[in-house]
Amino acid sequence: MAEAGEDMAAKPKKDPLAALMALPGVGKATAKKLSDAGIKSSAGILKAGQKGLVKAGLSAMISKKLIAAVAKKAKAKKPAAKKPAAKKPAAKKTAAKKTATKAVSKAKSSAKKAAAKAKGAAKNAASKATASGRKVAEKTVKSDGGNKVKSTKSTDGRKGKTLNIPRSLKDMPWFKKK
Repeated sequence: MAEAGEDMAAKPKKDPLAALMALPGVGKATAKKLSDAGIKSSAGILKAGQKGLVKAGLSAMISKKLIAAVAKKAKAKKPAAKKPAAKKPAAKKTAAKKTATKAVSKAKSSAKKAAAKAKGAAKNAASKATASGRKVAEKTVKSDGGNKVKSTKSTDGRKGKTLNIPRSLKDMPWFKKK
């Protein structure tokens, strides 16, 4: 006799990770991490975003690649479902995109100008500091520092100044007795 559950046809259980493993770049380990974090589908991946995927245990680079792959796959599906009557709003979106692009390019150019201005100001400050350091160094080299030997004008008819060098031991200041 057959056992109690054998005669009934049992439906095979669908693997909950299969939907995630169908995505490009997702293996069993990655699918397990995503499933443990509560992300069960490609829509869940897009909803979680890069920060959510990093919290789920994926690296920043892998999460970025995964989001790009899911977005590409979703984008490939969407054009088939679009209706041809939606062309007028698309034109508005195009104008909005152009306006946004202009704003972004304007912001980039103003940021570049500000960066160039800051760079020039830093360069000027550095050259002023170098010049002032050079002036201080020149003054230091020019000053004698008081380390010169005293000299007096010669009384015996020689030209120029001469050094007071004692001619004998008796001429030394410490030798003279008062």
